[in-house]
Amino acid sequence: MKKILLVSFLVFSVLLFGQNESKTMGFYISPNIQAGYNLGNSIAESQNRDSPYYQQEIAPNLPNKLTYGIGVVGGYHILPFFALGTGFKYNYVADNLHLLNWTLQPKFIFGKDEGKFVLEFEYGKQFNQSNINETHYFGGIIGYQESFSKRLIQEGGLFIYRYNSHVSNAYFIGLSFGATIFSNKRYTVYGK
Repeated sequence: MKKILLVSFLVFSVLLFGQNESKTMGFYISPNIQAGYNLGNSIAESQNRDSPYYQQEIAPNLPNKLTYGIGVVGGYHILPFFALGTGFKYNYVADNLHLLNWTLQPKFIFGKDEGKFVLEFEYGKQFNQSNINETHYFGGIIGYQESFSKRLIQEGGLFIYRYNSHVSNAYFIGLSFGATIFSNKRYTVYGK
């Protein structure tokens, strides 16, 4: 029984970490930048002034229609069409409203060798203290990725996010650009 478990473990390890021609990236890390526009109510406009969470001191700084962010996600490309990652993201929403979020990101990849379409979903939870606390967001990115070298892919897309908290609801739409560095050098046409 021990020999069967050992052989199974070795075969699984070779399949998982082998550098043969592969349809998965293996482990990856993906930094990205984003810039967007607020489509929904501003955070100040959506506050319930009778709520104990209402914070009058942030009202002069809002509404802010533009946002930008930077983030990094690391994960594993499990199946040819699915990868799962987690990471951190910083978002500037308004003056004195800077959000640091932990994110969870399932990613779906469609396409053959070169030029793949990507559909990413994101959920994020704020972990820093700001003028508005306990926010979370969810949304998605639809994009296109193209290989750049053996271990590098560039990706661009359109995102939409909804931020929620006790006092706000804001929808942001915009552009996202990122690069992905991965462990399997045979994933792109440059590695084949």
